[in-house]
Amino acid sequence: MSTTTAVAPLTTEDAEVLVTAARRAAEAAGVRVSVTVLDAGGHLLAFRRDDQAVLISGETSTRKAYTALQLNSATADLVEAVQPGGLFHTLPTALDRPLLFIAGGVPVHREGRLIGAVGVGGGAPDQDHGFAGAGVAALA
Repeated sequence: MSTTTAVAPLTTEDAEVLVTAARRAAEAAGVRVSVTVLDAGGHLLAFRRDDQAVLISGETSTRKAYTALQLNSATADLVEAVQPGGLFHTLPTALDRPLLFIAGGVPVHREGRLIGAVGVGGGAPDQDHGFAGAGVAALA
């Protein structure tokens, strides 16, 4: 007979930590961002939209979080895969890169299991990735 230990799911309190840390990292860099946090089932746990960030930042942060959750990979790691000749086939966008995969989405793990994802939109892709990473680091 074997026993397994359940991994605690991502909670609203966890989501608050993720949002606050990501927002503080962005503010320290002088960037306004929107932040989305999803649980492992893709349910929205937290969403903070900054109306002074770029217009699409809220939608972008949500797409980044969903992508990181669905593929269990940081979106920064997927950028090369979706470029022409990459591993994934995508349709071109006006930005010459697929919006869904722009860096800034990071999966959240607990005890090695995927429990959710955080997405940040509003800064440059590498900045957003750093801000999301700061959120995950604060949760650890």
